[in-house]
Amino acid sequence: MTRQTGRTGRTGDDEISRLARGTLLPAFAGAVPPRWLLDELERGLAGVTLFAINGNVPDTEALAALTAGLRKVAAPLVAIDEEGGDVTRLGGHLTGSPYPGNAALGAVDDPALTRRVYRSLGAELAEVGVNLNFAPSVDVNTAADNPVIGTRSFGADAALVARHAAAAVTGTQEAGVAACAKHFPGHGATVEDSHLGVPVVDADLELLDRREFRPFRAAIEAGTRSVMTGHLDLPAITAGVPATLSHAAISGLLRERLGYDGVIVTDALDMDGASGAIGIPEAGVRALLAGADLLCLGAREHEASVRATVAAVEEAVRAGRLPAERLADAAERTGQRQDWPTGPGAAAADREAGLEAARRALRLTGVLPRWSSGTGPLVVELESTGNIAVGPTPWGLSPWAPDAVRAAGTDGDVESVLDRAGGRGLVIVLRDAHRHAVQRSAATALLAARPDAVLVEMGLPVWSPEGAVHLATYGAAHANAQAAAERLGLA
Repeated sequence: MTRQTGRTGRTGDDEISRLARGTLLPAFAGAVPPRWLLDELERGLAGVTLFAINGNVPDTEALAALTAGLRKVAAPLVAIDEEGGDVTRLGGHLTGSPYPGNAALGAVDDPALTRRVYRSLGAELAEVGVNLNFAPSVDVNTAADNPVIGTRSFGADAALVARHAAAAVTGTQEAGVAACAKHFPGHGATVEDSHLGVPVVDADLELLDRREFRPFRAAIEAGTRSVMTGHLDLPAITAGVPATLSHAAISGLLRERLGYDGVIVTDALDMDGASGAIGIPEAGVRALLAGADLLCLGAREHEASVRATVAAVEEAVRAGRLPAERLADAAERTGQRQDWPTGPGAAAADREAGLEAARRALRLTGVLPRWSSGTGPLVVELESTGNIAVGPTPWGLSPWAPDAVRAAGTDGDVESVLDRAGGRGLVIVLRDAHRHAVQRSAATALLAARPDAVLVEMGLPVWSPEGAVHLATYGAAHANAQAAAERLGLA
C-alpha cells in the first residue's frame, strides 16, 4: 500500500483521501442506498452503520435488499447495534427482541446458553447481510444507578462478565458475523451517560486490571474481531480526555497492555462525550491519532459529515499532525475485513434459545396469588423512559393483557388504578424502579391499598418493598415479557 503524504502530488492526495474514507462508518436515511453513499463506497468508504431510527430496517426483506445493493459496488462493513434485550434494531425496535439481553443471560449464568443465543442472533444478522455487530457489551455494571448500561451488562461481577463475554463473542462469530466488545475501558462504574457528557471512571490501573479489563481480555482471547472505545475519562490515565481520543487509553492500554491487535472502532462520534466541545471532524482526527481504526460517526451523520471528516483528516496529514503511516495502518487493518469469517449459512436462527434464556432468568420472591376464575388481573405499567441507546422500543405485558393500563404514577393514577382493579388481581409492572422515584412512590401506594398485588420488575431488580410478591425478568425484551406473562398465567 502506498503511504505518501498529501504534499507528494495529486497521486498522494488521492491516496490520502481514499485512506481517510477507509476509516469511516457513516449513517444514511432510508431503506434504499442513496447515490452519494454508493459513490463514497466506490471511493473507498469502509462501510455504514445501520439505524432503525433512520428507516434503514423497515423489515428483514428490505434490509437484505439494502445490503445487497451496497455490495454491488463494494465490499463494505455493514454494522448495527443489535445487542438483543433492550437495545435492538433488527425488527425488535417494532416488537421487542426475541432474545433477552445480557442481564438475563448473566442471571442464568450458563455460558453455553449465552453462546447459543448470540449464535442465533448472529445468524439472523448474517441472513440480512450484516457483517459487524456492535455487541456484546462487556461492561461490568458496578454502579446500580448507571443510566446507560444497566441490563445491557451481564452483571456486576467481573469473572461472570468475562466468561459470558467470551461466550457471546464466540457465538456471534460462529454465525459468520464479526463481534465488537464494548465499551473500552469499561462503562459500568459510571452514573453519567456519555451521550450527554464525559463520564468519569475514578479507578487506578490496579482496579481497572482486576475489574474493567477482565472481560475485555476474555473477549480478546476468544478472538473478537473488533473492540469499541467508550467516551470515558480515566483521571489517573487519560487526565480529562475521553478514552476514544486518548493515546494513553487506546495505544497504551488496549494495544500494549492488553495486547489487542484487531480493529478498534469508536463509539458514535456525534455523542457529546466525544465531540461536544470540538465537533465530529476534529474528534475523528484525534481518535485516529489516539490509535482508533474505524470512526463510527453516528445516526445523524450522513454525506456532509463524511466530506467534512475526510477534509479534516486530509488537512491533518498535510499539516504533519497526523502521520500518513498511522492513517494507512488504520485503513489497512479495517481493509482486512475480507478475511473475517462472515456470510450467511454458518449457523441457523434458534429463537427458542432466547425464550429458554428468558424463562430461566425469572426470579420470583414470594408466592403468586391465584387469580379469580375467568377474570385475569389488571396490569398497570408505570411509565419509564429508556435511555438514548435503547430508544423507543416497546416493552411491558400489554400484548398478553389487552386492558392493561399505562400510567405516569401520579396520585390520580393510583386512585384510578385502584378503582379499575376492584374485584380483580393487580399486577404492577416497573422498569428500573431504583432509578425512578415516581415508580417507587406509586408502587408503594398501590401495595399499601392492595398488599396482594404482584410487582414485576423489567429492569434491574435493585428495589423491592419488603414482603411484596416480586417477579424479576432482568430485561424488557419481548422474550422477557413473554416469560413473565407465562409465569403469571397471562399467556
